[in-house]
Amino acid sequence: MDNTSDLRVLLGSRHPLLFVETQDEERFFSMLRDAAWDLDIPVWTWTATRGLARDEKDAQYGTRDPGRAFEWIKFLDQPAVFVFADIHPHLDDARVVRAVKELAQAAREGQTIVLTAPSRTIPEELNGLALPWNLSPPDDEELRRLVRRTLDDLVERRFTVDIDDGGIDRLVAAVRGISLREAEQLIQQAAFRDGQFTGGDIADVRRAKAELLSADGILELVESEVGTLDQVGGLDGLKHWLGIRRAAHQDGGMEAARGILLTGIPGCGKSFVAKTLARTWELPLVLLDPSRLYRPYVGETEQRLQEALRSIDALAPAVLWIDEIEKGFAAGGMSDSGVSQRLLGTFLRWMQERSPGVFLVATANDVSSLPPELLRKGRFDEIFFVDLPDGPARREIFDLHLAKRDIDLSELELERLARSSTGFSGAEIEAAVVGALYRAFASDRAILGSDIEAEMAATVPLSVARAEDVLALREWANSRAVAA
Repeated sequence: MDNTSDLRVLLGSRHPLLFVETQDEERFFSMLRDAAWDLDIPVWTWTATRGLARDEKDAQYGTRDPGRAFEWIKFLDQPAVFVFADIHPHLDDARVVRAVKELAQAAREGQTIVLTAPSRTIPEELNGLALPWNLSPPDDEELRRLVRRTLDDLVERRFTVDIDDGGIDRLVAAVRGISLREAEQLIQQAAFRDGQFTGGDIADVRRAKAELLSADGILELVESEVGTLDQVGGLDGLKHWLGIRRAAHQDGGMEAARGILLTGIPGCGKSFVAKTLARTWELPLVLLDPSRLYRPYVGETEQRLQEALRSIDALAPAVLWIDEIEKGFAAGGMSDSGVSQRLLGTFLRWMQERSPGVFLVATANDVSSLPPELLRKGRFDEIFFVDLPDGPARREIFDLHLAKRDIDLSELELERLARSSTGFSGAEIEAAVVGALYRAFASDRAILGSDIEAEMAATVPLSVARAEDVLALREWANSRAVAA
């Protein structure tokens, strides 16, 4: 059922109070008027600047105050829809909330009050009375009409437009999940950069959409100059698994892979995998930091997560990276009035229902703190344990970091480094290479293998400093995870 049909059903079934969450006000009003027109119901609209008015007629005197507007409605004894736009700042006023409640409880036949706001902020007093309804994003047909209309408008304004039908399809996909007005603005913005719009501008539109959806600070578009998965040292099992999923997905007809959980020893490449995976699959990488979700007011934290997840779905296809997932969804949480449990419930529902175009990469250092509901089979396609690199993997890691810095060592030196770095993580190996560069620079000479060995000798690796923690992680992973 489309939005207009849905509204027609809600109005026709005589719900006394609707709460509509939308930032696409113009589109919602158009759909509401169409639905009301079909039912032969007049629409009254209230705004803080104008007051309460029917259609384009003059507003009723003195109704810019919402309390006065609700009082006026009490005396109107006929079917109607009353829309209060951006009412949320006034819902902190107990008098206004009480007036809404009394009107909804009176429930005059054929009258519906519609409250709109950019986010869901239903007062506790109206729970059970107000029916929440979200305006779903424009579908592909709406977006296609908008895209063609916008491009035609650019041509009329003497912009060069060079894009074929395949490009139109890619552009529709690029603006999927945002409002029509936002889509139009992003296309025009791309055209204004150089006076033309071509297939090459679609990537700019997609990037601008990601920035738009991450503007609230919860999500972050990660643009890193890392390489592909081929430049990850070791982790052959994980790379093979990802390679098979990518090939099957591109071939079509296969169910898309949905996500992985990477746990293991810090510094062994979990975050690097997320970055290189997105680069390899040529998808945008979006970081969700769970620590940014929390807010002091009741319901605000859960609302921020819901908004972030809707934005993620709008960005599909994409890779969602949740770094240190235990920060947001740890087990327990009894001291936070149930916020952690509600967050977890919201996230688990999204995992079940999310867009198939979103591939989730979650990383965890303290996996023991994660709730069992998150780890059960089916939540993730696979749980991988990232252990300390073995000898061949350490040699590969040295090769990558030395090549990155144009350092050339002999085979003998490389083999010696691989042996002497037992127990070192990938991050610790890189730190030793960087430290050796400074050591050589201070002596005004080329770097030697012995410089790297000296740096490693001065380092206490995590495998020694936190040997008990490493052992506990390995014991946990023995029966619960697949070796990466």
